[in-house]
Amino acid sequence: MKLKLMLWWLGVMLKRARSRKAAFRDTLERLQRFDWGVATEDLSIARHYRMTPQAVQSGAGLPVDLALELRFRDADSATRFLRKPSQRAFREGLFDGRLRLVGDSRDLERLQSLLKHL
Repeated sequence: MKLKLMLWWLGVMLKRARSRKAAFRDTLERLQRFDWGVATEDLSIARHYRMTPQAVQSGAGLPVDLALELRFRDADSATRFLRKPSQRAFREGLFDGRLRLVGDSRDLERLQSLLKHL
């Protein structure tokens, strides 16, 4: 339940950043469109985010057309990771198997460039 709430709140924070932070809007303007999602490996908890310069939308589940998916081994790993997302945490999560990327690694860099404005 904690992870579901965190992912929902992340959607709220992304919408707030788009409306209030010029640097976030500028980065999103450069990207034009960025669709990504977060889920546990078994897909029991999943949420996706569709971001354009005009709007940020969030919804339950993982559609197949996402540019990037962050798949966590379990809900506890995801919760610990999402509390303090950093480049180091991404790297360590990938190396020890708590995190798996589905998509292009360049999209991870794009995501990190957006999240730093939260």
